[in-house]
Amino acid sequence: MRKIRGQPDEKLQEVVERLRAYEVGHPKAKIDVYRQNDVSVWIRIIDPAFRSKDLVERDEEVWRILDPLPASVRSDVTMLLLLTPAEARTSPANHEFEHPTPCPPELLELIEKTPRRNGRRNAAR
Repeated sequence: MRKIRGQPDEKLQEVVERLRAYEVGHPKAKIDVYRQNDVSVWIRIIDPAFRSKDLVERDEEVWRILDPLPASVRSDVTMLLLLTPAEARTSPANHEFEHPTPCPPELLELIEKTPRRNGRRNAAR
């Protein structure tokens, strides 16, 4: 089950499409994707199967799926939370995912004015 928070855009859809591969092999996983701002995508996977894996194993498994994404999409992934259901209940990062701290207006203004690495301007979506 995937949940997209916020307004879906092309890059977010590409991430969601790649994560379908994880979902197929992990039917009990809860996958959420969130566009935090114009240059930041947050991904959270809560999966009981993570119980038997350390953090590095979890990370490698998910990045193997995300790596084929174009660099311009991968670079927007700024948070990747890979938690068991028990960890999700006590994780400060999970709390931030659920209740994101608003981005200060002056930072949003700076993001809009700054050219992207691929040469496009953020405001020219």
